[in-house]
Amino acid sequence: MRTTSHSHSKLPKPIPTATEPQDAITLLTEDHEHVKSLFEQYEELGDRAHVSKHKLALQICEELTKHATAEEEIFYPAVRKATKDEDMVDEAVVEHASAKDLIAQIISMEPTEDLFDAKVKVLGELIDHHVKEEEEEMFPKARKAKLDLMALGEAIAIRKEQIELPPA
Repeated sequence: MRTTSHSHSKLPKPIPTATEPQDAITLLTEDHEHVKSLFEQYEELGDRAHVSKHKLALQICEELTKHATAEEEIFYPAVRKATKDEDMVDEAVVEHASAKDLIAQIISMEPTEDLFDAKVKVLGELIDHHVKEEEEEMFPKARKAKLDLMALGEAIAIRKEQIELPPA
């Protein structure tokens, strides 16, 4: 019986901490994955889990608001300038506006109200579409444009920490 030798050169990467710098695309992609998992958790909750649903919906709205604000203030202007792709960035901004409108509606509602679940579901679908476009179109163009993604990542992380949302 042969034994396989274990290579020590491929150690697992440490889990990034809040203080560890990340490039902008890695940071934004992790945000996307985190929010996707929150939407999945929401979908798994039963119809009567109003308190849990409300808490999770508000967490989703907070995460998305911080993410979108940092993208709009820092990432999108850099991508717009570097790629000169006005249409791509404009479309992303419009998608953010639609998401913000739904977020405002969700925050102002009680989880027992009609359409609460529907609005969270539609928000999830809108975000899914938006993420797909960013990850398949915008992020590759941003990498190709040779943006300073580490500096942008640091600025985004700092900005997200600064954003304080009004209590629901």
